[in-house]
Amino acid sequence: MLKLMFNKNKRFFIILLFFFNFLFFSTNLVKGDNNRQETYKQLNLFGDVFQRVQEQYVDGVSDKELIESAISGMLQSLDPHSSYLSPESYKDMQVKTKGTFGGLGIEITMEDGFVKVVSPIDDTPAANAGMKSGDLIIGIDGESIKGLTINEAVSKLRGPVNSKVTITVVRDKEDPFEIEIVRDVIKIRSVKHEVINEIGYVRLTTFSDTTTSGMEKSINEIRKELGDKFQGLILDLRNNPGGLLNQSISVADSFLDQGEIVSTQGRKEDDTSRIFAKKGDLIDGKPLIVLINSGSASASEIVAGALKDHSRAIIVGTRSFGKGSVQSIIPLPGNGAMRLTTARYYTPSGISIQAKGIEPDIKVEAGMTETKKEANQNRREENLRGALDKKELESNEQKNKKSDASPVEKLLQDNQISRAVDLIKGIHLFSNKSKNTSTALKDNSNKLRKNNSARN
Repeated sequence: MLKLMFNKNKRFFIILLFFFNFLFFSTNLVKGDNNRQETYKQLNLFGDVFQRVQEQYVDGVSDKELIESAISGMLQSLDPHSSYLSPESYKDMQVKTKGTFGGLGIEITMEDGFVKVVSPIDDTPAANAGMKSGDLIIGIDGESIKGLTINEAVSKLRGPVNSKVTITVVRDKEDPFEIEIVRDVIKIRSVKHEVINEIGYVRLTTFSDTTTSGMEKSINEIRKELGDKFQGLILDLRNNPGGLLNQSISVADSFLDQGEIVSTQGRKEDDTSRIFAKKGDLIDGKPLIVLINSGSASASEIVAGALKDHSRAIIVGTRSFGKGSVQSIIPLPGNGAMRLTTARYYTPSGISIQAKGIEPDIKVEAGMTETKKEANQNRREENLRGALDKKELESNEQKNKKSDASPVEKLLQDNQISRAVDLIKGIHLFSNKSKNTSTALKDNSNKLRKNNSARN
């Protein structure tokens, strides 16, 4: 009898405790609900299940584990990006690795119970091992990860620096295969730049707190090097999984003089915010090409969407990832935090990025073009026996064979970069021809006037 009373009291206490927690953290869901009895009924169901698991499950499970799993399940059922962060996970997220843990260098999300790679980050173990955007991770070190939360999967992927992890991957319709990766401390260089045939090339690998300043520095260096020869800029956002919202806004603002950059819309009508550009264009209206692919997500899509809608840039590549939602980290005092989707992003034209992504203006599939030797049938003067200056040409060819491809040559082997270069060259050439034609017509007109005046 006493045991029965204790169980009833315990059950009532658990239901009451969960009910008050539910009310505290889900006020917006409960407020205004006329049918409170349904809420009590559902909480009573939770209490029943909770007690039965405690009493009848094959192994002992702590109350903490059960409650955290229940909260985690509730949040994960909302969308792939909402989740519960235990105190340990929340602390990990705040301090990141700081050399204690080794990572792989991939941005991930959940899809159908498995981990999906949004994009590998440049110059990280995952990128060097050949991981690609869209890869599904179905196993870690020989064990299936189906059913794990995203935080549990991340914990398995992390480990001591220089330790190995074997990942089972499904890519497109291929059979599963394994990739072995050595963990390392992830140091992300968010901005890189190069000069390609009088055209600036800037690569943004992520949107960190130094991305905008790093990009501005790179563009200034490019313009200083090229001077008046500067023809335009290629902004490479491929495999950039996103990052800080304020950085994506400031990057887009760097090329816009006016107009809306992005808007966010929450659940309520008053949860709308619009952000507008300030006057000033870093490249003074020169041609701008933005490269995107399926690994371009979130902040990358905000930049591409704003520049596309304002016709400030030509978007080249393939459709972006389509993550157009805002996640807020809400601390739960003494109990970690929750990552909750609180709004959606919209481009200046009012189009939602969520699950749709940004469509390129010019679709160019990814691919590499190797430099090929000219076919023997293309005979020229230098192919003839005893041709003048033939020895000098052969000597130069030998030198070129010995030297590896330069960074610029390697970039130009990329189909999408090569097409972007051709586009800017074409725009620049057409613009110059138009100016020259206009000048020539004016000169001819002035000459005719002078001749007519002299005759008169």
